Amino acid sequence: MVVKRPQVAVAVLVPVLVMFGIGLWGIDRGGMWRDEAVTFQVARRSLPQIWQLLHSVDAVHGLYYLLMHPVLALHPGEVALRLPSLCAAAATAGLVAALGARLARPRVGLWAGLLYAVTPMAGHFAQEGRSYALVAAGVAASTLLLARAATTDADGNGDGVGDGDLEDAPVGRLARHARVVGWCAYGGVVAVTVLLHEFAVLILLAHAATLALARMPRRVWRDWACAAGAVLLVLLPLALVSSGQAEQVAWLRPPGGGTVERLLRSFTGPTQLVLGPYLLLIALALRHPFTPPARRGELSVPTVALPLLLLPPAALIAVSRHWPLYDDRYVLYALAGAPLLAAAGAERLVLAARRVGLARREADGLMRGGLGGAPDPAPGAGAGPGAGPGPDSGPGPELGLVRGVRVPYAATLAGVLAITLAFVSQLPVLREDRDPARRPDNLAVVSAAAAQRMSPGDPVLFLPSLGRRSALAYPKGFHGTRDIALAEPAPVSGTLYGRETGPDELRHRLAGLDRVWVVAEPYALKSAWYPSDPTERVKLTVVGEEFVQRAEFVRKGSILRLYVRRAPTM
Repeated sequence: MVVKRPQVAVAVLVPVLVMFGIGLWGIDRGGMWRDEAVTFQVARRSLPQIWQLLHSVDAVHGLYYLLMHPVLALHPGEVALRLPSLCAAAATAGLVAALGARLARPRVGLWAGLLYAVTPMAGHFAQEGRSYALVAAGVAASTLLLARAATTDADGNGDGVGDGDLEDAPVGRLARHARVVGWCAYGGVVAVTVLLHEFAVLILLAHAATLALARMPRRVWRDWACAAGAVLLVLLPLALVSSGQAEQVAWLRPPGGGTVERLLRSFTGPTQLVLGPYLLLIALALRHPFTPPARRGELSVPTVALPLLLLPPAALIAVSRHWPLYDDRYVLYALAGAPLLAAAGAERLVLAARRVGLARREADGLMRGGLGGAPDPAPGAGAGPGAGPGPDSGPGPELGLVRGVRVPYAATLAGVLAITLAFVSQLPVLREDRDPARRPDNLAVVSAAAAQRMSPGDPVLFLPSLGRRSALAYPKGFHGTRDIALAEPAPVSGTLYGRETGPDELRHRLAGLDRVWVVAEPYALKSAWYPSDPTERVKLTVVGEEFVQRAEFVRKGSILRLYVRRAPTM
């Protein structure tokens, strides 16, 4: 099949634009939630302050904060915070399309890229001011580079030609240079990706499975192993530092019985109308998936997409049974495998329908010929001078018409229409996801409530200290108030939420107050919560024993309470 570059360009560009448009829709939700607020306040610190912070917390996100630093320096706002994720999601849709076009044909790439773009999970993280969309883009780019490097390497390893013969010839030297450049590019992209989030290292497991399924020659394995080894060496310092910050993921729990189903629906689509056909197309793509390729070292959509879809989530879920590390967002990058397989299944369906149609036309032609009529011309014949296979047609000449539209393009447009219907059916999910209430909290609402009810000079107590994130993300709402427990601000102290005073000093400060505002996490006001930090225990003890609640304002994720000192008993 001859593939023209304009076809590939269109197949890549259309999903990029669609993903960008979907991600741009409602990107300014009017509030950040807690994780985005961390990005916002850390990335706006000076580079030495960011570096100081990473020694104690959030090392796993260090490169992302450094990348966001110049972005937020230009324009510190919520749209700028999410714009890199939006661009990364659009790039991922284009890279998925490029993979489909390379491994199959342009229309498979177009379908795969569009499927990725309309998946609600992709749209969700396109509007998230965190690193996960960038990691997905890095994984998609590295997978495309793997496909290029592996096939180039395999083609350069022809039987009967020694390495010395290749190196002596100019063409051989150019091929060797291209091979080295290809693997260096692959290793570099994977290295940057795992530095954005270390759990992306599981992509190496998927890529190794791809090489095994494709029966790649020894040279490819050697070059890939060198690149993978370099990636692991780059990752090692980060892994050592982040292992000492394991308390950051202490909130994670072992995956339950519904984890796999929830991830499946996130990857394919939460609505039943989309889920059923999606799984059917994937099953079609995987019919005899492990049949050896036509020749050694040939990649196909199943050999690339299936390991990408299954192995990283499966490995992380398996590890998390004993050491909880799993969350859906940590394997967002595996989503790219699902639309590739579904598009490959749709291609198989189209080709099967075409073969049935050709067989039926041939049978009709033979029957008419047997009755004395002239047989029908071969498909594509009689279409005028120079008629031949369409640029998007399958093997063999085919220029059948359906109401004046070329059949190959009719099939492509039918696939696009089906994806459009899937998008329309999921519009309520996408619209709901743009509601700030869909996030765990909305710090802008907390800050606005504080601005309405607190006066300049009012003392404020954050319970626990991480409740200070609303004041760090939206300081205007707390302008003029006094943070009673704060000893050293967050940027100066090299912490996320600041360093608080000791318990004795806090008791002394609270002793001179007649009233105090408490901004608390909901769990901190429950009787079962017993903090290990002595300062947090003093907050609970003093407020509970010496103050009485006068007013309460509940916002999602936070509770604002006004306490006044108890009247002295006679």
